Amino acid sequence: MDDIDQKIIATLRRNARASVSDLALELKISRSTVRSRMERLKSVGDILGYTVVLRGDVFEQPVRGIMMIKIEGKGTQRIVDHLNKMTEVTALHTTNGKWDLIMELGTDTLVHFDDVLRRIRLIDGISASETNLLLSTKRTNEARRNVMLD
Repeated sequence: MDDIDQKIIATLRRNARASVSDLALELKISRSTVRSRMERLKSVGDILGYTVVLRGDVFEQPVRGIMMIKIEGKGTQRIVDHLNKMTEVTALHTTNGKWDLIMELGTDTLVHFDDVLRRIRLIDGISASETNLLLSTKRTNEARRNVMLD
């Protein structure tokens, strides 16, 4: 994948509905170049499909954050099972390094968010945590989860 392919993909990430003509104009290359490169990117599997992000995807949970969790002992599966039952947990990742789990959270208010953090910190076996609020989203991985294949 060269610089032109990366520019096409970056432009499509900002606007997946951009026409071949619009892409060519913005990138200052021919439409046939854009078309052939997009077809090649699809055929080799770099582009799997296109998606749309709905207002509800962003505004149903206006308070969102990332929580890193350290687990003591061997209770990881029990803790994962407990966290997976919480509706506020939108994604849960195991990882290496300082933290054992990285979790994405979403709630409707800061008070609700604070309550979720409190409940998580009370789970037996969680020895430490760090939480960061997400202020804005420039690109969502929902696009990868909800890909509409051609």
